[in-house]
Amino acid sequence: MTADTILVIEDEPALARLVRDYLVREGFVVTVGADGEEGLRLVRELDPVVIVLDIGLPRMDGIEVCRAVRGFSDAYVLMLTARGDEVDKVVGLSVGADDYLVKPFSQREVVARVRAMLRRPRGMSHGTGSARRFGDLSVDLLGREVRVGERVVELTATEFAVLAVLARSPNIAFSRAQLIDAVGGGGWGGGERLIDVHVGRVRRKLGDDAADPKYVRTVRGLGYRMGPG
Repeated sequence: MTADTILVIEDEPALARLVRDYLVREGFVVTVGADGEEGLRLVRELDPVVIVLDIGLPRMDGIEVCRAVRGFSDAYVLMLTARGDEVDKVVGLSVGADDYLVKPFSQREVVARVRAMLRRPRGMSHGTGSARRFGDLSVDLLGREVRVGERVVELTATEFAVLAVLARSPNIAFSRAQLIDAVGGGGWGGGERLIDVHVGRVRRKLGDDAADPKYVRTVRGLGYRMGPG
């Protein structure tokens, strides 16, 4: 894998070529898969850093592909959907997608979303010590490892990025807008709803009680902060 490898999984040949050409012109290495099964095979072979994934694929739909990918890869996943239905978006995000685009979309939107995902931190860029601890929760910002007790918690790249922002500044309450800026910048799509979905997934994986969370706490009317360490 090169640092800029992108896999486009799209069954409409014209759209697949269009997205590929957009990204190639921006300097990315792009491979195209035409259906869900081929796409999943290519994810395993190429280990891409970003997957542009259509929901409505033959042989294996995008939701199934994304769920399977999350079993072995933390590549960023940008879902493409032909409908603006909120259910489509939330289902895609719930199985591990990082962002979504509703068709039709522009060249600028595709490139902006991909670049925004690539800017999301996978860990700290400047060393400041070992893991941050919050009771049984340990967040290793340098090693990009999360544990609850002795259990290793597998997070996607975006889930870890959200948790890392909160863990670096445990005494600060972040608004949803601030988390969007810190994690995704101006290319983040879907607004504040995405932050709530990603935080919900992080809590479930940590085993945090949604009614009374001890790790990622809700700040009513604002956003989130880490619980007391």
